[in-house]
Amino acid sequence: MPDSPPALSTAPTSAPAMGEHMNRSAVLWVALAVFAQEAVWNFYDAQVPEQLRHYFSSAGVIGLVMGLDHSWGIFTQPWVGFYSDGLARRRTGRWPIVLVGAVIAAVPFALIPWATNLPALLACVVGFAAIANAFKGVTETLISDYVTPGNRSKAQGFIKAGVSLTIVVSSLISLLVVDRSLRLAFAIPPLLMLIMLGLSWAFLGRHHHDAVLPEEQTEEQTEEQTEEQTEEQTEEQTEEQTEREREFTTPWAVLKDALRSPSSPTLLLMVGIFCFAGMWSALRSLMTPYGTQVLDLTRGEAGGLTLPGAVAFLVCVLPIAYLSNRLGQLRAMRQGVALFIVGLLVGFAWPSVPGTITSMILSSLGYASFAVNALVALWKLAPTHKVLGTYTALYTIASASGMALGPAILGTTIDLTSWRYMLLNAAVFAGITFAVFTRLARRAPDRAAA
Repeated sequence: MPDSPPALSTAPTSAPAMGEHMNRSAVLWVALAVFAQEAVWNFYDAQVPEQLRHYFSSAGVIGLVMGLDHSWGIFTQPWVGFYSDGLARRRTGRWPIVLVGAVIAAVPFALIPWATNLPALLACVVGFAAIANAFKGVTETLISDYVTPGNRSKAQGFIKAGVSLTIVVSSLISLLVVDRSLRLAFAIPPLLMLIMLGLSWAFLGRHHHDAVLPEEQTEEQTEEQTEEQTEEQTEEQTEEQTEREREFTTPWAVLKDALRSPSSPTLLLMVGIFCFAGMWSALRSLMTPYGTQVLDLTRGEAGGLTLPGAVAFLVCVLPIAYLSNRLGQLRAMRQGVALFIVGLLVGFAWPSVPGTITSMILSSLGYASFAVNALVALWKLAPTHKVLGTYTALYTIASASGMALGPAILGTTIDLTSWRYMLLNAAVFAGITFAVFTRLARRAPDRAAA
């Protein structure tokens, strides 16, 4: 058994094997499932902070509350992801976790504007976050069940395009409904989530057993492998792989293997995910108060500030996904962080509605480059495809930790300075993210992983 962890390459991802086509139908329905859950999260991040301002005047406290709800994923995701790996090859697949979780999570979300005091509001917020975070990573892992490894970056591009549509939907609800009826506005996203997940399950989940990728190699792949390797070598590798898979009997065993040393590329990648997810979440959580405090906008107008960035994300995410295969995933992520920082600096230097919109467009494009590559890069480091759900949980741990602390950190800097300096403060923290990816790039090999 090799002692060194898998290497993360800065070089372009190798092309899919001949005849290896992306299952576009499956990508469409998985994208719809991810769209369903993210529609709720985007509206949650846009409007719940303003709801909390009725009880808290401190941006730091608001950021802390918005961050703490994400911390539930740190504790629930490893177990839920590991359990979903056991369901992946069964007739129902991972879908029961997603469907049941969505139905339960919709209730406390819809009740948020009905809460008339702080304890009731916190109960709804914490209840939704605890349930929704539990199945969030499972929905994102669905793509690995239906799409081959060589096509996952492109598939992620389509899925992230769907995610960008949720920002558009969230912004439109804020612009058109929030100022007229807050209760109706909070009822629309969970209703959309249930409808869209129901459609995804009806067209894909019901036929999961027939559509799921086989665990074993196809006969054609086996014949090609036999021509290149002797039967003895193949048996030895199979035994070694089987022995390695038997080690992963709990999610903690997978975690221990992934983070076996301080120089582990998995650990460094998770640190980068933690930093970037933290600042992105902080911006999403505090942009509406920023619009009301600095730009003198109404709550609904401020909630729509992210709309142009979402449109830019939607238009460019697929070209970015295809370009990432040429640049290499790590290099694409690093350049995305740089563009993200540039966007924040533009917004700080130009404190107006046009300037903030320009800032959100540039920052959204930078985040798109990161978003389509981070999870796929982490999957590439997994020792076996049978733990991809657990590796998605590692991604969720890193991103949820960042989301838990990012809003509080940025909010605290606002309390120490003012709302006017929010984008500059975020740019400083994003610079730390850039430094992490620079170090990761130096540790990674210059050639593509085999």
